[in-house]
Amino acid sequence: MSSTPGGAPPTGASAHPDYAEPGSAAYRRIAFALFLAGFTTFSLLYSVQPLLPLFAAEFKVGAAASALSLSLATGALAFAILCAGALSESMDRRRLMFASMAMAAALNLIASVVPSWHAMLIARAVEGLVLGGVPAVAMAYLAEEIHPKGLGRAMGQYVGGTAFGGMMGRVGVSLLSDAFGWRPALFAVSVLGLLAAVGFWFLLPPSKHFVRRSGVKLPEHVAAWRGHLTHPMLPLLFAMGFLMMGMFVAVYNYAGFRLMRPPFSLSQSAIGLIFCAYLFGIAASAAAGGLSDRFGRAPALLSGIGLAAAGVLLTLPAWLPAVILGIVLLTIGFFVAHSVSSAWVGALGGRNKGHAASLYLLAYYIGSSTLGAMGGWFWDHSGWLALTGYAMTVLAVATIAAWILRQRQRVNAD
Repeated sequence: MSSTPGGAPPTGASAHPDYAEPGSAAYRRIAFALFLAGFTTFSLLYSVQPLLPLFAAEFKVGAAASALSLSLATGALAFAILCAGALSESMDRRRLMFASMAMAAALNLIASVVPSWHAMLIARAVEGLVLGGVPAVAMAYLAEEIHPKGLGRAMGQYVGGTAFGGMMGRVGVSLLSDAFGWRPALFAVSVLGLLAAVGFWFLLPPSKHFVRRSGVKLPEHVAAWRGHLTHPMLPLLFAMGFLMMGMFVAVYNYAGFRLMRPPFSLSQSAIGLIFCAYLFGIAASAAAGGLSDRFGRAPALLSGIGLAAAGVLLTLPAWLPAVILGIVLLTIGFFVAHSVSSAWVGALGGRNKGHAASLYLLAYYIGSSTLGAMGGWFWDHSGWLALTGYAMTVLAVATIAAWILRQRQRVNAD
């Protein structure tokens, strides 16, 4: 039940001539449907991020406490992904993803109208729980249905959907909150999520290669997870998701607080427009998938980490153009690293791809909840310089992990 040591799927492309190949109608439908899934997940999940300063002011809480509206959702999502990855081995993946998207949109809508801070936190935490049915299942679906030669590109397009969703959630909410208030803005994003869920349902073809494994018991799931955790490379990829996502969320969470203060003194709408940097993340995700398929995953991963580090350092000066450029480079670097890591996990997942994807995303969202929230301590106590030092430390650890991955990939290739 463990992953295949060499990372190759147990059945080759020749055994499945009906794989969705790049350029085919099935490939395009799958890619766009999973783009919508990524869009919905991240637009709902991160729609509260630019609103953290408004939450702090309205509910009389600190910067770190306001981030609970995000970290509770991502923490619950981390736990739910582990369960969803196991359940997806015996449940219809298309139905599971659709139900998760629709319920999450409804809960985000509830969060936009409840009157108290604690009620909002509860709604957001439950939203994170139900969203778990999307990310791990989406990665497993792609790994099973897309021809191996196009997997990197398809995974990049899915990650591009998460980038677009993250951008639209942040930018749209920022613009609408300035015009109408944060509650109508959050409500509008929730309705958009419901519409995207409907589009996903009609676009995504049923699985062709998924074999339902009814009656799978807990010891079998544990054995599958143990096999992945003892794999020579997968744990390093799980760590990569944890580190890169935690660093990324830490910078994005508190950039708004810094930019609202002098010498920047930006409005909520202006801060929201800076999140258009996600457009570069969308392009980087698609490009990283294709380039890693052609030139190798380890070099692409290291280049993503390097770009992210350069971006973090550029946010240090109190000069707005440098900060914007820094956020752009950080975003590109993060999405390159995430896209490459996601495809790599799919390639190494062997028979239990759902379990591998769930472990990667468990680490990914725990990183968001823990490392992202810890950034608030550095911001509250020592300002942006301390937060930058914290982010660079995390990136240094990620660089070491990526270098070890590169060495182990060479050993396996030999």
